[in-house]
Amino acid sequence: MPETASRGSSTAGSRPCGQSTTTRAGDGDDPFAPAGGQAPSPSAARSEASAPPLPRAAHSRIGVGLAGGFYPAPHRYEVYLAASCPRSLRISITLGLLGLTNSVATTLLTHPAGTPDAFASLRRAYEATEHHYDGPFTAPALCDRWTGRIVSNDTSDILRDLTGLPSGHTAGHAPTLLPPSLSADIEALRDLLDRDVTPSARPADRTAALDLLDCQLTHATYVLGDSLTAADVDAWVALSQLTPAGALCAHPRLRDYVHRLGELPAFRTGNDGVSAAA
Repeated sequence: MPETASRGSSTAGSRPCGQSTTTRAGDGDDPFAPAGGQAPSPSAARSEASAPPLPRAAHSRIGVGLAGGFYPAPHRYEVYLAASCPRSLRISITLGLLGLTNSVATTLLTHPAGTPDAFASLRRAYEATEHHYDGPFTAPALCDRWTGRIVSNDTSDILRDLTGLPSGHTAGHAPTLLPPSLSADIEALRDLLDRDVTPSARPADRTAALDLLDCQLTHATYVLGDSLTAADVDAWVALSQLTPAGALCAHPRLRDYVHRLGELPAFRTGNDGVSAAA
């Protein structure tokens, strides 16, 4: 991977991440510490809580509202990802599937003390987006490298926008991750996964959701048919969080599905990066 395509705190390297939220400190404090002066714990820095949207026009889209200047272009955009975060892992896998790892830069955030340059870069992007910005610095976040501004910190919007960027695949080989005919099903499955297929979900709800997914795979290769879509990225990330706890023991089809997708380069590389950073 070219050096310009990926960077960590101060060295090159592409790794997936999840949701990271840090808050502005008072003058003289650690700039990534919460009010009160104490630095956030690693678990807080990698919290999966949904980040509030950026204020006003900063909550933008690539290719939507072209007057804002955010249009598809190779090597223009950068994503900030948080280590050990399912949302960031979704983005990292999607970059690999679309062949964008060499044209969209990635910056990994772990803990502020571990990746100070990365956090400083994210802070500059938020402050360039809104004058005197005083909100949290959250990731995943999509940044426009030409202006240094944040385009969006909404994971769903980032995933949609990535599919509209020029692919690095040879013509005809890039997967259609968001086919229009399946858009409603993809959104519905994502809601189900985020609600019921998590380590903290109620056991009865999780079992019912796993039964449904297992049934989907009875006569199909992927969760929504015979083609890999964004729904499979969402499902694999959610299911892989449960595998260490043995939650898939009663669902051999799901176990095989997780193993099969995990052997694909985009999934394997993304998972290795998160495991290495955890």
